[in-house]
Amino acid sequence: MNIKDLSPQILWNHFYDLTRIPRPSKSEGKVIEHIKGMADRLQLKTIVDGKGNIIIKKPATPGMENCRGVILQCHLDMVPQKNKGVKHNFENDPIEAYVEGEWVTARDTTLGADNGIGVAAVMAVLESEEIEHGPLEALLTVDEETGMTGAFGLKLGLLEGDILINLDSEDEGVLYVGCAGGMDANIRLSYHEKPVPENTVPFRVKVSGLKGGHSGLDIALGRGNSNKLLFRFLRYAEKQFGLKLASVDGGGLRNAIPREAEAVVVVPSENKEKFEKSVKEHELVYCNELGRVEPDLAFGLEKADMPAGVMDRKNQGNFIAAVYGCPDSVMRMSDSMPGLVETSTNLASVKSGNGEVYVQCLMRSSVDSAKNDIANMIECVFGLAGGEVSFAGNYPGWKPDMDSVILKLMKHVYGDLYGEAPEIRAIHAGLECGLLGGVYPNLDMISCGPTIKDPHSPDEKVEIKSVEKFWNFLLETLRNIPSK
Repeated sequence: MNIKDLSPQILWNHFYDLTRIPRPSKSEGKVIEHIKGMADRLQLKTIVDGKGNIIIKKPATPGMENCRGVILQCHLDMVPQKNKGVKHNFENDPIEAYVEGEWVTARDTTLGADNGIGVAAVMAVLESEEIEHGPLEALLTVDEETGMTGAFGLKLGLLEGDILINLDSEDEGVLYVGCAGGMDANIRLSYHEKPVPENTVPFRVKVSGLKGGHSGLDIALGRGNSNKLLFRFLRYAEKQFGLKLASVDGGGLRNAIPREAEAVVVVPSENKEKFEKSVKEHELVYCNELGRVEPDLAFGLEKADMPAGVMDRKNQGNFIAAVYGCPDSVMRMSDSMPGLVETSTNLASVKSGNGEVYVQCLMRSSVDSAKNDIANMIECVFGLAGGEVSFAGNYPGWKPDMDSVILKLMKHVYGDLYGEAPEIRAIHAGLECGLLGGVYPNLDMISCGPTIKDPHSPDEKVEIKSVEKFWNFLLETLRNIPSK
């Protein structure tokens, strides 16, 4: 079946169009022009602010002018992840999306349903002349995935509504009423490049086949972190076989659990066979530990060209020890909401070159003091290794309001539509609601969406039937917004 034939067609047609428009974070210019062009054709008042955020205002349908104003909020950018060896330029190439059974997915890349389905829903509401609603605004932000700079830069005075419905969560039938805050750690370590010792053999050591995923939503699933697995081995092989490290390339985006990592190394020729045997042994250990959740995990060797140089001994030892010792994954579960992660950190990226090593982590917590505690741990670990640690992108969490008017309304609407109560949750991810609520403290906020699996990875997919349920739920909510 063609994506454009799915129901509701008006939403899926807009989503298909979005898959044809490259929109990785910080490169949203083409999609901004596309949406602005649609708004201009519809003769809707449109503002593009200094950050690139789009605000579109649509008047109420006749008879609903006195309803409270609603802001539909999404982000325009998508996470650009692809399978190893796949040729895809996210700045220029369209996403190859297709229907696979009950899901829509993409060929070897992220799909962009996060947050493209939400954006498509907003575009469909703006375009339709049949949907009943009160005063309506669309807030479409930029650069959510790499720092929330669009939401950070939003100014007072642009929005008029006092109810905000964020369409960026990923479980149909769940209403989100709170989220974690976050902060980036950026680490730099220096090293001296030394000549490759004589009588050594070069190898490329690789971790691959991991599922990866969203570093907030999927962090509690026990998935492997390719950087942690790689450096666990490097630490062992450095001590046992005299391994020398030439370069490392692990992970990528700060908000994606790293799926792949590799290092170019040399080992003394007399240790070659022991080294090769040790790699196989470590693969068995890793598969024994993680095989149930990571069935495709692979850890192995490839022949490599002799590198131009290797790291000096002292800095190599400090670097490997610091990455191996860096906090990662779930640090604490919530005391107040069972099953919710309170605090976590993701060792997202480790890369070297030209005498420098760069490491990036993303810390999340619904408790600011706990988030700061993880930051201090990371600073201590890499500080002992001689690294420079800086922090950026610190954003607040969103505290649940169980007396929210929009929460009560949407619980009632969902029950009437589907004969069951929606689940109420907070989310261990960085929704923009926390930032937006800081700028516009009067906002009554909630988040909902269809079911999306494995966002931030090439396995990303969105459930077709959940999109239709999400759409009908959204329209019925808009029809029932209370008066001022």
